[in-house]
Amino acid sequence: MMRILLHNLAPDSLEAIQTAFHGQGYELLTRDALSAEEVFASSPDVLITEGSPSDLACCALITQLKSRPGTESSPRIVMIVRGDALERARALDLGADDVISFPFDAAEFAARIRTQIRTRQPAEELRTMLKYAVQREHYADVAVESLTSEEKRRAWLIPAIFVFGAVAVLAALVTVIFVGRTRKDTLQLRAEIARLNSGLGYQSDLLRRAQETRSSIEQQARSADAARASLQAESEDLRKKMASADAADAASLKQQLLDTQNRLKLLENEGKFAETVVRNYGPSVCLLHVVVEFLDKTTGKPILVVTDAGGRPRVDQNGMVQLDTEGSGPHLRIDVFGTGFLVARDGRLVTNHHVAEPWWNNDDLKPLIDHGAAPYVLSYRAYFPGKPEGLRANLDKISSQADVAILKVDSPPPGTSLLELDSRRDASVTGDPVVLIGYPTGIEGILARAGSDVAEKIAESTQNVNQVMTQLATQKLIRPTTTQGHIGDVLKDKIVYDAATTSGGSGGPLFNRNGKVVGINFAVLSGFGGSNLAVPARYAGELLK
Repeated sequence: MMRILLHNLAPDSLEAIQTAFHGQGYELLTRDALSAEEVFASSPDVLITEGSPSDLACCALITQLKSRPGTESSPRIVMIVRGDALERARALDLGADDVISFPFDAAEFAARIRTQIRTRQPAEELRTMLKYAVQREHYADVAVESLTSEEKRRAWLIPAIFVFGAVAVLAALVTVIFVGRTRKDTLQLRAEIARLNSGLGYQSDLLRRAQETRSSIEQQARSADAARASLQAESEDLRKKMASADAADAASLKQQLLDTQNRLKLLENEGKFAETVVRNYGPSVCLLHVVVEFLDKTTGKPILVVTDAGGRPRVDQNGMVQLDTEGSGPHLRIDVFGTGFLVARDGRLVTNHHVAEPWWNNDDLKPLIDHGAAPYVLSYRAYFPGKPEGLRANLDKISSQADVAILKVDSPPPGTSLLELDSRRDASVTGDPVVLIGYPTGIEGILARAGSDVAEKIAESTQNVNQVMTQLATQKLIRPTTTQGHIGDVLKDKIVYDAATTSGGSGGPLFNRNGKVVGINFAVLSGFGGSNLAVPARYAGELLK
């Protein structure tokens, strides 16, 4: 695990750094007023410190660390300054390996640290090689001295030297081969999980998934229409029976007709309620695109996809994509989609923890992480309906009690309104109607609703996920969907309801009949009649305080 020493940082800098590194697998040490000896004793890979180039104590520490001869491994030094380009230039002249001004972008800062780790790795390897070279030179001197002074020992000393050297070389080769084979054997990921690494794959694959989603959407629409048509047919049939019924049956038929008409009216009213919710609040519900990459914890190098001569990912007979830290393949990249919604004028969005950190409680990624892969978020992007481009977002907070997280964009787009959370414990009532807004199935769902011709054109003109998202935003095709249902049960930490959704809908707001958000969708209970789970809104409210 890469060790990072946070030294003499102001509270706001420390908080920003901890946010930037959250969930990325680094060991963070926070210390103040250390000497150069104490820094070396901590054995950090990277030292992050804060100060002004005019600060004599700061200057002295950096100078001592950089000028230290001997065998200790010097950490890479990243300095935070509260100034402009002149301050950064002075810090670089002082000897810092990189300098960044506060405040900084979390994603950029994390990327700069990864660069320092990658830069340090070859230097460490070279230092190790030099160490062994010195040892070999020492052994050679001993051998020469022995040969010169003791001719009688020549017969057995020379073979001994060669045997010693051969054993050392063989051990090194075995170690390299073993480590290499171990990384290749253990760094694997199911192909369907890694398929978005270098884009959406083949055009046919994208179109196939869009067609599957389109079929599912059409089936849901037919089901809703069938329910309405069934009630209408039942109402008409009861009217016909009443026309020819005698007085004894007329009263019973009349009551059945009244019940049927009430159910039909309720269905129509709930449909109007859903239309009102999506019209008023749909523009504030965004599609979140989260890009995740991985580092090897042992070496700090990015994990790559092993490719064949044609540049295609190498997949074994078990459907596992082969991964490694060496080679020319692309970085392993996972594109995850979820839903977020605007709750504050400063740009804060509510979503799920497992959307903000897709590896959290993720059984598909757990084997890869258990074998030494450290995931980190490369970027967050929020796409609001009807807007021609996505907005960069950053992680703000994550709940320790529920599957809820807060992201933040620089400023909300025009035409959006804030969604109001109903944090009361009795905000959700069993049997009440609810409306869910979100982006189930992510980009496949958007392409499915756009139509086969549009989907085909986009697939033909794009090579990766980012290009697809740009096309969808530019053509203003990004729009959320709404589904209706009823609350089935209200538990202490979750709401059970039956409004249909699937992956991509995670983080979507669940509205009650008053147009307030009572929950945040987070799971689908397969095998339980299409029931879903939502986190009560009060957990998000606590994060926003």
